[in-house]
Amino acid sequence: MSISRDSFHSRIGFVLSAAGSAIGLGNIWGFPTNAANNGGGAFLFVYLIVTLLLALPALFAEIYIGNQAQKNPVSALGEACAPRMPRVGRAVGKLGLCGAVMMLSFYTIVAGWMLAHALSAITQLTGLTELSAWLASDSTVRNVIFTPIFILLGAAIIHQGVHAGIEKWSARLMPILLAMLIGLIVYILQQEGAGEGLAVYLIPDFNQVTDPKLVISAMGQAFFSLSIGVGGMMVYGSYMQKGKDLGKLVISIGALDTLIAFLAGLLIIPALFVAQHAGHEIFNNDQLIGEGQLIFQILPALFNSMGTVGLIVAAGFFSLLSIAALTSTISSTEVPVSYLVEEKSLARGKATWLISSIVLCCSMLLVAFFDVLFGFVIRVLTTIFQPLSCLFYFFVVGWIWNRGNKLTDKSALDNNIYLKLWGNYLRFVCPVLLTIVFINVAFIA
Repeated sequence: MSISRDSFHSRIGFVLSAAGSAIGLGNIWGFPTNAANNGGGAFLFVYLIVTLLLALPALFAEIYIGNQAQKNPVSALGEACAPRMPRVGRAVGKLGLCGAVMMLSFYTIVAGWMLAHALSAITQLTGLTELSAWLASDSTVRNVIFTPIFILLGAAIIHQGVHAGIEKWSARLMPILLAMLIGLIVYILQQEGAGEGLAVYLIPDFNQVTDPKLVISAMGQAFFSLSIGVGGMMVYGSYMQKGKDLGKLVISIGALDTLIAFLAGLLIIPALFVAQHAGHEIFNNDQLIGEGQLIFQILPALFNSMGTVGLIVAAGFFSLLSIAALTSTISSTEVPVSYLVEEKSLARGKATWLISSIVLCCSMLLVAFFDVLFGFVIRVLTTIFQPLSCLFYFFVVGWIWNRGNKLTDKSALDNNIYLKLWGNYLRFVCPVLLTIVFINVAFIA
């Protein structure tokens, strides 16, 4: 007996949900950090180029497989690889489930930090200075409290289903995220020192464009910022009705994702120079001090020095990051949940809480052995697992999948020159580009 699948009810709902999946801490902090460390405007220029050349095709391949199959990633890859190697397809799909849990295990910890820092600013505004200091401190107890809170927030949305949960909340959270981001940009750009940061960010030095380190960094950021390689986009694609113009939808998702990354740079890079103007040391040998940790060190100090207004800005800033983290964790949670619902016939509620419990156990394991496991898990996922998964998607779309795949249908390709060019690009060019990214990011960078 077939199970009636939930689905997105509108194109805009799908775009906002998929963009919410892609837009996360990597966009709002990772992108500006990479830009600041790699030439500002030059990095932005290269990033935009490699997004078009590699990241959007990879996003298309993942969404396309899910949309054509109308099934969860395990079943979709198994079907696409039939009849020659269905077991391989299903095995890669199951690895994707593990990858999603891996991502959630560390992402929910970091998201909990964002939530704690937002509350730290709010409690300081209300005079609860001791509580505020504890919320801003780095402690195991804080991780043990706030990681489960964030997991519960994501589970509460997933529990409601695709339309009533994911689509509805993405349609609410994404406009709030955009409005908050623009509001913070307007405020920061009025501060002394912001103009210098703006110039560094927007005016490229084309002498740096060919720097191998910059190009590798931009390629890696463009690839990873779209949240591809763990099946989240595939399962979202499966919830969209077949026959839609996926090309336009993918461009819309990529444009929104890139816009948020660009705006994040417009906020954070000028904010760093505002902090520098205020006497905070930001760079050491042209590299950001602490890089990713800078967000929890320099910016809170900057906000505190601004008085009451600064605390309000801090609350807004970290709330913004919490929303970005939440929209990303939703899609990763949906990957294993969809598998349990469709293949193991579990009720959505049971599947959601089972996966959330597994994620909680994994997260607590990382908290307990933080120094050993945290960085290791992130590196394995982002430099090995995700690029290899996407490389497999390109091989599936271009070489393995025949039945029902218009990109390998000779008659369809002969009748449409643009489809033929696109199919050949995915088939020949993208695997080469992605292999270069993988080798450089995993073994050289």
